Parts: sequence; structure tokens; C-alpha cells
Amino acid sequence: MCRNKLRAADVLQITEHSLQSHESCAEEDLIQIFIQKLLMINYRARYITTKYNNEKDHTQQRDNDPYEDESDIFKALSLSSKKTSQSEPFDPMDVQMAVFHCSDGFLKQLLVTKLSQCQYALPLLVPDPFTQQIEFPLWTFRQINKSWKMRNTNYESISRNQPIYKAETPMVFFFRFGSVSSSKSELMNNLINEKHDTFFHRNCPGSSRTRELMDGVVEIAWFCPSGSYDDKFTDCVAFCNLHGDAGDHEKQLQILTEMASVNVVLLSQLDRNDKSAAIIQNMYRDRKPFICLFSEDESTVIKTKKGKFKIGLKDRNPSEVSEELRRAINDCLSESSSTFRIEDVSKHSDIRVDEEDDDDCRRGREAAQQMMSLLEKKDLTEIKESVLPHQGKLWHQWCQKNKELHRPRAEEIEMETSRKHTVMKNIRQKQHESDISKFITFFIKEMISHAENKVYFLKWLGIFLDEYTSQDISTLHQKYDATWSEVVKLKRIHDKSENRKTEQAKLERISEELQAAAFGLEHIMREIGQIYESCSSVQKNKKDLEFDFSSFPSLAAEMMISGFPLELMDGDAAHVPVVWISAVLDELIQKLGDQRVFVLSVLGLQSSGKSTMLNAMFGLQFAVSAGRCTRGAFMQLVKVSDEMKTQMKFDYILVVDTEGLNALELAGKSTRHHDNELATFVIGLANLTLINIFGENPSEMQDILQSVVQAFMRMKKVRLNPSCVFVHQNVSDITAGEKNMEGRRRLQKTLDEMIKVAAEEEDCDAECFSDVIAFDVQNDVKYFAQLWEGNPPMAPPNPKYCENIQELKETIMSHASKSHGMMLIHLKDRIKDLWDALLSEQFIFSFKNSLEIAVYRKLETEYSKWSWRLRSAMMEIENKLHNQIQNKEIYKLEETDLQRELKKTSKVEESMSEFFEKDKDEDKDILIEWKTSFEIKIQELQENIVGETKRKLNEILQQQDLLAQRTPHENTLYEKSRELALKLRTNDEETLKKEFDLFWKENISMTANKKREEYYSIFQKYCHGATSAAIFGEIICQKLKDPIEQSVYKKTARDLTDEIRSNCQSLNGNRSNLEKRILKRLAEEEDVDKYMKYINNPKDHFKSFIRDEVSRYITDKFSVSVLPKMKKNIEILQQKIMKAAHESTEHVQVNRGDVGLWLRSFTQKLSDELIFSEKDLRGLKHEDIDDFNLLEDVIRQELPAVMSNISSRFNTETFPVNLDYKFRPDELLFEHLCQCCWVQCPFCGATCTNTIENHHGDHSVSFHRVISLSRIYYSDTDYLSAHICTSAVANSNLYFYPNKSQKVLCTDYRRAGEDYAKWSITHDVSELPYWKWFVCRFLKDLEKYYTKTFDGSGEIPDEWRKYSKQDAIESLDKYI
Repeated sequence: MCRNKLRAADVLQITEHSLQSHESCAEEDLIQIFIQKLLMINYRARYITTKYNNEKDHTQQRDNDPYEDESDIFKALSLSSKKTSQSEPFDPMDVQMAVFHCSDGFLKQLLVTKLSQCQYALPLLVPDPFTQQIEFPLWTFRQINKSWKMRNTNYESISRNQPIYKAETPMVFFFRFGSVSSSKSELMNNLINEKHDTFFHRNCPGSSRTRELMDGVVEIAWFCPSGSYDDKFTDCVAFCNLHGDAGDHEKQLQILTEMASVNVVLLSQLDRNDKSAAIIQNMYRDRKPFICLFSEDESTVIKTKKGKFKIGLKDRNPSEVSEELRRAINDCLSESSSTFRIEDVSKHSDIRVDEEDDDDCRRGREAAQQMMSLLEKKDLTEIKESVLPHQGKLWHQWCQKNKELHRPRAEEIEMETSRKHTVMKNIRQKQHESDISKFITFFIKEMISHAENKVYFLKWLGIFLDEYTSQDISTLHQKYDATWSEVVKLKRIHDKSENRKTEQAKLERISEELQAAAFGLEHIMREIGQIYESCSSVQKNKKDLEFDFSSFPSLAAEMMISGFPLELMDGDAAHVPVVWISAVLDELIQKLGDQRVFVLSVLGLQSSGKSTMLNAMFGLQFAVSAGRCTRGAFMQLVKVSDEMKTQMKFDYILVVDTEGLNALELAGKSTRHHDNELATFVIGLANLTLINIFGENPSEMQDILQSVVQAFMRMKKVRLNPSCVFVHQNVSDITAGEKNMEGRRRLQKTLDEMIKVAAEEEDCDAECFSDVIAFDVQNDVKYFAQLWEGNPPMAPPNPKYCENIQELKETIMSHASKSHGMMLIHLKDRIKDLWDALLSEQFIFSFKNSLEIAVYRKLETEYSKWSWRLRSAMMEIENKLHNQIQNKEIYKLEETDLQRELKKTSKVEESMSEFFEKDKDEDKDILIEWKTSFEIKIQELQENIVGETKRKLNEILQQQDLLAQRTPHENTLYEKSRELALKLRTNDEETLKKEFDLFWKENISMTANKKREEYYSIFQKYCHGATSAAIFGEIICQKLKDPIEQSVYKKTARDLTDEIRSNCQSLNGNRSNLEKRILKRLAEEEDVDKYMKYINNPKDHFKSFIRDEVSRYITDKFSVSVLPKMKKNIEILQQKIMKAAHESTEHVQVNRGDVGLWLRSFTQKLSDELIFSEKDLRGLKHEDIDDFNLLEDVIRQELPAVMSNISSRFNTETFPVNLDYKFRPDELLFEHLCQCCWVQCPFCGATCTNTIENHHGDHSVSFHRVISLSRIYYSDTDYLSAHICTSAVANSNLYFYPNKSQKVLCTDYRRAGEDYAKWSITHDVSELPYWKWFVCRFLKDLEKYYTKTFDGSGEIPDEWRKYSKQDAIESLDKYI
């Protein structure tokens, strides 16, 4: 019927339709609106009316003739028989069946499950609209459970909860022959539940005569008794209804009449000549109970013989008919022992069973059955121990040890901490050595090898596991309920006898048995998670495991994408498997991309309707039955449709469902700490938390609000900003506005009072709840109607409840549209941060916001780029101005000119604006806190750079008079040698050389000998009669030699510094990256002297390291990088010089100027590039030069030789020597990288890693050292301390002495003075292999250096000696 089937994934998205409440809609939206209402278990989904484009009214109206008699009622009413509505509306059942036919197997199952929850009849046999092939949709019944209560012969209440496909119940089959005036479906409704239209009938709103898709459909519904004395039937009874004339649907009639306990036929009257007469006759003769209903008969009930009844319907009171029919059916059932099971329908031939017809469904079932066959028929607790060993005792022991590790005893020393690490590793090793059961091996293989039918496989497995455990769990619940009632009764009478203790102990035992009996998909995935964590811990695969453990997170990620929830917190161990969850989220990011999610959590007391609310709101399938209350926390993805992403700003809603608060109290255990922990975790994780309160019981509210308020207070302290909405469920009269206003006022008062108490506990200033969280008591408190419209189990969901769900959903989306959510990668970090902090029991003290740290590091990296851009730009400006000063182009500097030039050249302000404006949304909230301080830092840096540059240039300005004395002397020599040459006028080289040597000795000191050849060349040309222009051109080239060399060296140094900063791994990041490289190098070299220099004088060591790295880079890259840069700079400069000469020649020729104008133009054009001006040629006679083309040609000929000479002397040795010290790359990089914080930890001496000097906030380091490295030892002993700062600050029995007269507890270290108060040192149980390896490696050297020993209380734990150098080096990547 439908080529492209509707999928569950399509309709479970957040769409525009899902956020709107519709009672009527356009035809094209009808299907979508129907599905959305049904998913929200709103039974009014069947009653949506259709709008028409030109619709004014469905009422027919004639054009009035003014001359017609308007008083003739007969004429007026006769219109109804002549005209019909232009467009017949769709029948609601056609809409339902159209959706059914057009849905894939999973959506069909979901929709039928929702129909069942709406207490509607379900399709049992469905003819194909085109082929008439009958389909039995058995698959759609697989997730439906029904609950009912009966009374035994002793009038004791017996509860039943069963998957409906397994239930064996009597079945009453209704069918009709021919056309009848009475509605069969309406009659059945009155029989089952007169207040609800279980079966849709002709008198229901929206019913249409043109119904197309229901003919031949058999629907089924069940009456479920409540165990009360007024139940219509004492046992669960199935009712089947064949739509249409049974005579036209022989196959359906045959199947159902055979399977029924009682057959009920409706017909107008009995006629021997009718084609149905033979069938009715056979049924009457058969032993099976048979009831005939006659629509045209007025008689009351008549029992014609045993099990055979006749009832007339015409002109009779429906209630009387219903009562007679009920009594007749009960009479028939009392005589019949036959039962009906849905699964048995599939045994009939000539019908298509959906489970068999769908290959993927069939293969999934076969695989699940094969897997279930591996479970031996043992007690459930024993089975879990044998097939799920990794999540049993070992996992629970590990969790306990992990909590002990994070919560050290007051006097605990480093030795004990290390032992705990070892114990935990040993537990993981034992976990790893545990065998993987065949059951789990089969699951892994099936999931990896047969991905195409994995969803069916998982669904089937869930179905079979529920079936496998249901009987045991049902029995245990009955025991639990009975014992709980007894305990409550004893509490009520304040019984404190042994009897109460016995009952309480019994309750706890049953509770543990219930916990052990639970066995679902979540336990299988928990087992796989623990296999993964144990393999990760020992870093190797399991023996006999054919798949690599690294593929396991991918399975869980695929399940999440397919719509399955993932266990976030193990409810049995009360622990978050962080390694496993992180790996799954990493895989999720690999598969989906780093999507943005809005995290929605829900908190409430146990059985307060949290899961039901989420399931109705998003169409999810969190466990909601009494036997499967949520334990721990689960998360599930809800996709946002493409068209909604632009409004919502995120891709998914991540829904987190939690176990009920006070859940453990049922087993008599203390819950306050556990509840606070759970509330803090899910509130901290969420962007929005729904606080679910059942009813208006003040004491229950008190229980939950206490934990909630505490959690929100903690969030404020650690600068997380979640929001919340309070939901009061099961409120008796939600329309009472005044009552609701009073409820809001009372809630606000309660929250304000609690916040004051919590503020004292958490040491925080807050007077009211809104001081802690943005909270609007008018809009963020919702009142929900009761879930059921009547009394369960036959009551349908209350439509008002569904409306409340829709309103809440809109409120959630309103909150979501104002939130940036978070990226999946940040969600992963947040989970770890929250759990690590909760483990320590000092949440605020221990919480590390990884996102905040990551954003700050990113900001530091950007700051490093901005600061380098400023420095680099200022170097260019300084070089240009330096040249101009030397060239006498400028005589005065203004600071504003420097600032303006720097701003224009660096463009740092634009880069900063772009960074703060365009960064990811969730980062903006964090960045905004630092934006102003970083702008101030950049401004300060800019002012410092400008001030320093101005100072240096002003010094140069003051030195000009001294420097200017050298040039005239050189030019005088040129003139004297010229005069001598003109006197000699000879070409004899020997004479020339002899005369020049004599001249040189008389006029030149030995220090200027390097210039001798240049002067001799000029002297020769004078003697040979060269023109003034030719000689002047050569003199200019000689004069340019030093400025060119100086310029090339400086430019090459700047270019090289840029390259090193980009390409040298040790120098291409910020200060933290540099420190990591230094620590790696120290470990590789194993030189204790270098280590001690680093420990005692970190800044000096950094400088040495940078110098060595730069020197190594220059040496290694000289021929491939440094030399090419210099040659390129020479080439560029040569081009600029020739361009200046050419343009000067043109300028003189155009302006008919002299050589003075040429020289002025030439030097000015080069004044930015070279220190070369007219003064450099002062004293040289050149007035007679008039051939400027010749002058330009001479420069073009002579300049390459000058450049070549400079290049020839450029090598690894001359490069640093010829560079001005302040322009050396190592100096430039040190100034850039090390203008940061150098404050050292007062305990261990580790240097603050903040890349900004005088930064705001506390000092901190990535990881601390052993405090003995700062010469800390135990008082009155020679024992060095083996404590590490991060463990010492958690020891409430350890003191230190900041000075001789002061003794301070390590936990109160901030009170020890300013040096300590400015440091943030949080408790951390990380292993920190680096410094532990260092201490063990250089133990004797350290003892000798400090003249003390690691003995006594300072003895080194044996566990430290297990770390290798490689472990130490690799750990740096984790911690820095």
C-alpha cells in the first residue's frame, strides 16, 4: 500500500507538529497530528476534525427565494434528503488503519502499544486493502502488558501482570450478519467500559458512512478486573469484534468462532432463507456457548438451552441490555473451560503472520531464541552470577574501593593511597581473567556480524528476557507488597518489638532478591561495559574473545542511535562507569559528528510517574511497570528534525531518566546521601531538570526538595547554570486558579527557607531560591491532572493529563530555545567532572569544570597568538622606525603614533572580537566571564610593547650625534684617494698598488683593513679615468653593503622566529606545552643536575631549553629553511633597491633635477628598509654627475656582487654572531613564551601554568609533585615527606609549618598566609606516575642532595617503583 514506509525514527523526532496542540487541522496534516497525539497517549487522537480551505460551516444552507413561503417547514427540511456535504470527512478509523498499513514493523508495534495504553481495541486480523490477504500482526502485541486483580475462593486479592500475547483468557467473539440498526461496537463498549469507546462505532464523533479500511478487520480488547466486588467480570476476558458483514469474511469468522469461548452474533432477525442461517444453525447445535442478539426484537434475555441465549435490542434501555448480556456471558463462561491465547492465532493457515513474513524479524527472533537457550533453568540470581560475572562482586568491590580512594580517612598517608590503587588494579585483573559466558559471546557476535537485523534481535531479546523473569518478579512483588504493608502497620502503631525488626529484615531480603532477579538488556550492556573497562585497565584483549574489545563502545553507540536507552549510572552499584560511558560517547561522536545536545533530566520520588511522563512526552519506552522501576540513571537520544534545528540551536535532546529518590528507604536503608548524590549528578548534567512531585503531600515534597535545593546550591558554587521546572502530578483540581496560586506561593516559601539552610551548609550567600537559579514561580511550576480518567486497570489516560504534557513540552522547548545546550564532547567531560567531584564527597572543593578549563586553555592559546601578533607587528614597526631615525627621516616619536600604527598593522582587536563573537554557543557563556579581563590584558601588553619600543627608539635618537661622526671620515678618505688618483693618472698596477699602500698606512688604522679592497677598487677606477657617475654608483653599492647585511639578518631572524614558533613542536604552543616538552626531555636524558636546575630555577631552565631548541633547529634546518629565507630576503631587497634607483632616475628626468635630487629620492624610498641616507655620502664630490641612466646601470651591475658577498658569509656560525642580541630568535621566543606566571606552589614548587602574568583568580598547576622536592620533611626527623599536594590537602590529620611559629592543618592550607591563599589545590587521586618515577629513579641522589632520607613516615610505596620511564613520559599527555 505504501512504497516508503513510515519509520518510528521519523515520528519520534521533535517536529513543529509535535510542539503544537491541535483539535483540528488541514487534511494534509491529519496523519502527523494523529500520530503525535497517539504517541502522547491522548485517546482524543481519534477525534481530530478536518479544516477545509473554503470552509465556513458544515451546515447546509439554501439560497433563499424572497417570494417563497418561509413558513413551510416541510419544504425546508426536505433539503437534507437532496443535498450532501461537499466533502465527506475522513473516518478516524480510516486514518488509524492508513497509518497502520503505511508503517514499518517497529512503528506499528509502537502505535499499537500506544493504542492499548489508550484503552482502545487493537487490530488482530487485518485484510490487505488491495489483495485481501489476511495479516495477523502478532509482532505488534509483543510489548503490551496487562495487569489485573482477581479474588480467589477465600476472597483474597491476587495480582496478575502478563505480556498480553502470553495471557490465556476466555475470549468472547462478536460478529454480525447483514445490516442492523444497532451498533455492535457500541454494545461491546457498554459491556466493557460504558465510559469509554474502546471500539469505535457509528455514533462516535467523526464517524463517516464512507469508511474504507475497516471492513473485515477484527479488533481485540480485554476487560481487566480490578479485584473489586463490582467488577463486571471476575477474570480477564478478551473481546473480539469483526467489522463488517461476517458473511463476507468467512476466514475471519471461521478462525474466531473456533477460538472463542463464547460467540455472540448480532442480526436484525432470524430468517431460514438467509445465507447466514446455516452458520447460525450450526453454532446453535454446537456445544460452544452462543448468544444471539436481535436488533428488531423487543424481548428480554431468554436462555433457550444450556449455553444458548437470545436477547432482543429494539426499543430497550441500553443499560438493561448490557446487564442482561453481561450475565449471559458470565453464565456461558462459567460453563466453558476453553481459553484463548493470541499466539495461537498464528497456527491457522491461509493468513500471513507479520513475524514470519518479515525476514529480519524472523532472523532476529531465531537469534534471540538461540541466545536464550544458553540460559540454564536455574534460579535467576545464580544465572546472573554465571552469565554476567563481570558486573557482580568484583565490579562492586572495585566501586567500593574507588569510593574509599576518593574519600581518604583523616590520617591516611601516601602509602595507603598507593595500596588502594594496587588493589583496584588487581580487581580489574581478576575481572579480566573472568571467563566471558557463551551467552554474552553470542550477543557480541550477533551484534557485530548481523547488523542488518540487530534492532529486531534486540527487541526480541528484551521480550524474551521479560518473559523469562516475569513470573519470579511477580511472585517477589507480591511478597514485597505483603511485607511492606505489615511494616507500615507496625510503624503506624509505633511497634518497636523484635517482630518489627524481623519484618524489616525480611523486607530488605526481598528487596535484594528483587534486585538480583531483574535481568534485561541493560544488564547485558552493563556486562559488556565492564568487560571493556577491565580490558582497558590491563590494556589487552580477553583470551578466547574473537572480537577486539575496542569495538564494544560502537555497539552501544549504535543502540543509542537506534533509540535504545543507555545506562548512565549503574543503579545496583550506585556508580558511573566513566571509562565505558566516555568510550561510548566518543563512538557516538564518530558516528554522528560532535552534535549539540540539550540535556533534560527528571527527578522525583519512586513511582511518581517520571518515566510515564517522559514516555508520553517523547514517545519513548523507558521501563514503567511496577516490576521494572528505573534503577540508577539512563540516557536516551531524541532527534530534532532538520526544520526545527534552526529554532532550537541543537541536534538532539538527551533525556536522562533516574531512579526514584527515597527508593532505598523501601528496603529500610538510609537515602539522604544517595539522593543528594543522584540529584547533584543529574542536575549538574542537565540544561533543564524536571522536578517531579506526585500529589501535594508536604512531607513528600520536603524529601525531594531538600536534595534538589542542595544540588542547585552546589551548581551555583561551581558556576554551572542549569534551570528547573517543577511538575506537580496527580493534582485533584488543576482548574482551581486560586488553589494553584496558593500552591505556588507555598512552594516558593519552602524553597526560600530550604535555600537558607543549604546556604549555611555549603558556605554560600543566598537568601532565596532565585538567588541560586533563574526561576519563575509563575511559569516554571506546572500542575498535572491525574493520569487516569477513572479507576485502573480499565481507565484510559486522562486527556487533560495529555494536554498538561503538551504544555510542559512547550515550556521545555521554550527553555531549550534560550539554551546553547552542549556538544557531545563536552557532555562526556561534564559526566566525568561531576562524578569525580561526587566521589570525593567534597563536591564544591573537588569539582573541576573540564569545559571551563578547556575553554580557558583555548583562550590562552588565542592570547598567545594575539600577543605574538602584537610583538611581531611591533618588531616590523620598530625596525622601520629605527631605520628612519638612523636616516634622519624622523627626529621625534609620539606614543599615539606607535599605538595607531600597531593597531593598524596587528589587527588584534578585530581578531579578538571575532573570537568572542563567533565561538561556539556554549563557550560564550564561559568566555564572557573572561572577555573583559583579557581585553585589559591585551591593552596592558600593547601599552608595554609600545612603551618599551618608544624607550628604545628614543635612545637611538639620542645617540645619533655620536654615530654620525663616523661617516664623514670615510667619505674624506674617498676624496683623498680620488685626489691621489687624479695626480697619478697611470695604468701601471704596480705603481698604483705601491702608492695606495703608502696612502692607506698614512690615513687608516689597522681596524678598518676589511674595507681596504673596496677603497682600492674605487681608487683604481679613478686612476683608469672612469666617469664620476660610474664611480659614484660603485661607492653607493659599497655603502649599501653593511645596511643590506644588517637588514637581511634582522628580517631573516624574524621570519625564522615565526617558522620556529609554528613548526618546532616544543615551541609551537603555549607555556604548558613547552613545560610538557621540557619534562619529557628531562626524563629522556635522565640527568639529575638538569632536573634540580629545573626544580630550583625553572625560568632559567626554560631559557636554556629555548636557546638549545632554537640552536638545534637552525643547525638542522639551515640549508632547507634558514639559507633559503636569507636568499629570498636578499633577492627581495635587491629588487627594492633597483626599483628605488629606477624610480629616482625617472623622477630626476621628469623634474630636470640634479644628482642631489636623485640621491634624496633614492634614500627616501629605501628609508623604511635600510639604514642609509644622504649623510652617508656627505663629503663626496658628485656635483658633476648628470648621466643618471649610467648611474642606475652601474648599481644594477655592481649590486649582485655585493649581495653574493653577503650570502657567501652566511652560515650557522655567523648567523647568531652577526645578529643583534635582541633580535635573536631564542630571545624573541623567550620573551613571548615566558611573559607568564612564574609563581611556584608553596608546597611542592610546581610552577603555576597560567600563561598570563598577574592573571586573575587562583594559581594552579596541571599536576603537583612530591612535596619533598621543596625540602619538606617531617618535623624533628630526617625523613623527607612522600606526600603529594593533592592528597595532602585531603588529610585532616596532617599539619605543616609555613613558618616556625605557625602550625596549620593541610586541609586549611589557605589560612597559612597570602602565598597559600592564592593557590587552588584540589584533592586528586590520579596516579601521577611522572614524579613518582622521578623520586624512585633518583632516590639516592635526592637523599644526598637534601641530606635527608625517604624512611619512616616518608617511606616510598612499593607501587611507585612499578612505574617505568615510558609510563612517566606517557602520563604527561594525560595531565598536561
